[in-house]
Amino acid sequence: MNQPNPSSRPPTPGASSAVWVLVITGLAGFMAALDNLVVTTALPSIRKDLGGALEDLEWTVNAYTLTFAVLLMFGAALGDRFGRRRLFIIGLMVFTTASAAAALAPGINALIAARAIQGIGAAIMLPLTLTLLTAAVPAAKRGAYLGIFGAVTGLAVACGPLVGGTLTEHFSWSWIFWLNVPIGIVLLPLARLRLRESHAPDARLDVPGTVLISAGLFGIVYALVNANSDGWTSGTVLTGLIAGAALLAGFVRHSSVRPDAMLPMRLFKNRGFAGINAASLLMYLGMFGSIFLLSQFLQSVVGYSPTEAGLRMLPWTAMPLIVSPLAGLLSDRIGGRPVVVAGLAFQAVGLGLFALVLDPGMSYGTQLPGLIISGIGMGLYFAPAANLVMSSVRPGEQGIASGANNALREVGGALGVAVLGAVFAARGGYGTADTFVDGTVPALWIGAALVGLGALTALLIPGRGTRRTEAADGAADAADATDAADERQSATV
Repeated sequence: MNQPNPSSRPPTPGASSAVWVLVITGLAGFMAALDNLVVTTALPSIRKDLGGALEDLEWTVNAYTLTFAVLLMFGAALGDRFGRRRLFIIGLMVFTTASAAAALAPGINALIAARAIQGIGAAIMLPLTLTLLTAAVPAAKRGAYLGIFGAVTGLAVACGPLVGGTLTEHFSWSWIFWLNVPIGIVLLPLARLRLRESHAPDARLDVPGTVLISAGLFGIVYALVNANSDGWTSGTVLTGLIAGAALLAGFVRHSSVRPDAMLPMRLFKNRGFAGINAASLLMYLGMFGSIFLLSQFLQSVVGYSPTEAGLRMLPWTAMPLIVSPLAGLLSDRIGGRPVVVAGLAFQAVGLGLFALVLDPGMSYGTQLPGLIISGIGMGLYFAPAANLVMSSVRPGEQGIASGANNALREVGGALGVAVLGAVFAARGGYGTADTFVDGTVPALWIGAALVGLGALTALLIPGRGTRRTEAADGAADAADATDAADERQSATV
């Protein structure tokens, strides 16, 4: 008599298992988030050791964020189809191996290639962290657990510039990548022993959709990064923009008509899902582009060492460690929308304050208000945003929702570096301290405006009661779509 395989059963929420899942997924999320920002304070040293122009530095950041972004939804679908624990472990192995390759890179092109492979590993690993954690935690405690997860992510954001600066100054920039290797080696057996396998029912892969979204986003980001060196009217830039936009339009149409699409467009009929994803895109667009420039400003213009630059950014980057758990608890009490709106508003004000006072000879006391207010805003945003995403869809669609939200955030980060980098290059440059400031100030104002627009967008997210109604409507739409697909298949047969 065949016995059922325990690993195929859905995980049962429990205190002990939930803590283990939180530890494992939190550390994995920590590594993925760390590698978004750890490289920022090392950019001047990488530029000095390996050479490269502004666009090469942008690709050092964007090779990771772009592959991360465009493959996140596919990574979530792979986990739903072939097993979330199994794919989480595979993604962790790819990420750890690519980190070692980045540390050993002999030139800027090799480093960019290794960063792209890192992004592939993170794209498989990260969307499954929230899915695994959400399944392991009782619904009543989900806000608190996601708040802790957000705090760990916030710690990675906090440590990124500081760890990158300290390792670069006292050892070498390559150590910012070696750091991931022992963490990955420890997590691999823990994930195998402590995570339970789960699948999404009737999960399918959408290869055409993955190709369309990946090629479309690559074309647009490539054009933005190379626009100032090649010229906005050059053939390569225009081709990237036009072809990228056409491919993205094709992805939207494909996802509207295919019932098993990697990102069903019907999800965006839910105002909660659409609103939080649009706000996330704008938040990361403004924030990542600003950090990319400010971390270089503190070293190249103000004259701080890499470690000093990382330390002085702590009021901004470390604040989520304090604020995120409180924001998670607050969102359980009053709902996520007001907390997210407040966080985005604080972030926009902080960037605006920095743009007002930016000057080659500015003191640290002048920098502090903008750093602190931006940090509070970031901390208020993280945990409620995750909770809003996961609660806006049915449990069977949480893998897709997590992948979509993380993808749009990373797309925002890649576009932020490209767009604000283009503004910086058009209005200033690396020539002198004054030209660096001339380019950074308008870029910061644009970043503040984009995050402010994100706050206004978040106001469109419905309250708790309306969100439950929309979730029920979404379930009905999903059932209708499945029925229609079955009817078409029967007719074909």
